[in-house]
Amino acid sequence: MDGAAPAALTLATFNIHMGIDGWGRPYDVAGQCRALDADVLALQESWTPEDGSPSTAARIAASTGYDVVAEVTLARGKLFSPHPSADDRWGPSLIQTRKTLRIDGERWASADEPVDRSSTRGQWGMAVLARMPVHDVSVIPLGKLRRDPARRALISCVADLDGGPLVILGTHMAHITHGSHAQYRLLGTKLPPVTTAAVLTGDMNLWGPPVSSYVRGWRRGIIGRTWPAPRPHSQLDHMMVTPPVTVLEARIGEFAGSDHRPVVATLAVS
Repeated sequence: MDGAAPAALTLATFNIHMGIDGWGRPYDVAGQCRALDADVLALQESWTPEDGSPSTAARIAASTGYDVVAEVTLARGKLFSPHPSADDRWGPSLIQTRKTLRIDGERWASADEPVDRSSTRGQWGMAVLARMPVHDVSVIPLGKLRRDPARRALISCVADLDGGPLVILGTHMAHITHGSHAQYRLLGTKLPPVTTAAVLTGDMNLWGPPVSSYVRGWRRGIIGRTWPAPRPHSQLDHMMVTPPVTVLEARIGEFAGSDHRPVVATLAVS
């Protein structure tokens, strides 16, 4: 190889739901990530057990040949063993899907924890994985909202393409019911200028038009339904790009085991 920068890279964002379905049953999360064939992966809802076992993101990297660029803990909590009444559906219901995970400080519709399942404590967060060189890696805090049990952040890195450097920013934003409008206003102050070739990607927990209103000058790289994955009706997972970025190809992935569908795009710098 002559070391020349590639003309483009493929980026994927995927909320992996800790590598389990709504009942708490594992799915082939590494295989699904491998099938995306992305150069850079932005992953949300990675789980790190407190017993010293590797995180979901680390296990994916180990079995697919990626490097973990950065991994950030956003919250701590309990992950529950599979539900004893699991059937062929993804989970018991949308209202109950979070019963597989309880984040410390999170308010459930019912305060009762499942008594029919064991649990393990651990850390809930996000990660960026890469199979190509990246540099200038940093974590940019976005703070914690009063109603949100998790802290939020950006993971930033830079990939060199033959058209110039591309700034990649991965995130997992708070839900609108947590008052995420305040966090989006802060996010806007942390992003590079729109004259910079950059992409902001992740589970934004918000529809496309309001996301666009908070990051003016950025455009949506793809429009399509991503949630809930078995029968999606909304797009919560986005790729926002600045004017110097060209989207050569983009797609919404198939149902892959999580409650979110992955988003994949091939990007170049013009």
